[in-house]
Amino acid sequence: MAKFPANNIMSLVAASPRYDLAESVGPDLHLGDLFDADALQDLSQIALGYGTAEGDQQLRQVIAEGHAVDADDVVVTVGGMHALFLTAFILCEHGDKVVTTAPLFPLACNALEAVGADVHTARLSFDRGYRLNLSDMIQALSAQTKLVSLASPQNPSGVAIPLQTLRELLALMADRCPAAYLLVDETFREAAYGTDPIAASAVGLSSKVISIASLSKCHGAPGLRLGWAITRDRDLRAQLVLSKFNTVISCSALDEALALRVLQQRDRIIDDRRVHLAAGLAKTASWVQHNATFVEWIRPDAGALCCIRLRPSVFDAAAVTRFQTALTEARVRLADGTWFGDETHVFRLGFGLLTMPDLERALNGVSAALRRSVCGTTAEPRGRIVSAA
Repeated sequence: MAKFPANNIMSLVAASPRYDLAESVGPDLHLGDLFDADALQDLSQIALGYGTAEGDQQLRQVIAEGHAVDADDVVVTVGGMHALFLTAFILCEHGDKVVTTAPLFPLACNALEAVGADVHTARLSFDRGYRLNLSDMIQALSAQTKLVSLASPQNPSGVAIPLQTLRELLALMADRCPAAYLLVDETFREAAYGTDPIAASAVGLSSKVISIASLSKCHGAPGLRLGWAITRDRDLRAQLVLSKFNTVISCSALDEALALRVLQQRDRIIDDRRVHLAAGLAKTASWVQHNATFVEWIRPDAGALCCIRLRPSVFDAAAVTRFQTALTEARVRLADGTWFGDETHVFRLGFGLLTMPDLERALNGVSAALRRSVCGTTAEPRGRIVSAA
């Protein structure tokens, strides 16, 4: 019997602590953010019947416009995870070789293993800034490779893979495994900071590229369970539509209608969130600087998340355990790096979900936990943040 492996990341959909720094999302949208009183009446006209297997035409057109592709290149799915699973199911027979990276969002790897793929992992490290090393990919690729699965920006680090690096990788794949596809999970691509430019989608690089994303991270609508896969390969798209029909038939008509409303207001929604994310990033950077004796970080390129590391020279294994206990007592949650296949000293910190005052309180709680775990004291932390910038 094929089984999905257990992972404590599932705790993120259980009860939350007072200050949740483990989440990788920004503030949730509400229906009132999308509709005025008159527009809400339009919801009463939505027929709750089956949708189409490929997804609503108007919704696919709006998604396509954001990726410079045609609507017929888009398949709407039940969240990004559905797209990841369908891609793995279609492209990977039992024992087929797949190349991915670690640390990685664990469900992405689980989907590959669940279909019986032989997964080869290229290690990304904190010490190298989580940058993809093409020499590692050269060693992992072979004529038997069917799929290369990456994320840009990555989860948990928020580090993006430059398009030039992806071009070079595609050239390597064309030489070593020409039949293989490159999947790029771009869920965090539009979650830029302030006036930072939004990176172009990788889907335009080649017909061998599959772009996957959803409304969960950049748009504040994870509850809609609406994602998509984009490919310019006609045969693969046809298989995605067929596989979607055989797993869920179609997406919810209500979810698709609400998703269309979100994407029609994409610029306003994302512009507002850019400001919020920039403020959270700045506050996190200030906190790291104040606590540099205890922690270090890799600044993310996009997304509401980053990786921090307890300095190994300060924290032995026992101190790491004390830190985790102190966080729980402070009602603060960070995402354990081991959830993603990272080292035990690393944690994912999400700075997008909370309001800025609550983010400040949460970070001050982490400061206290740092000092308590090392110094054995609950005294007021010297690295306390007091501004709400």
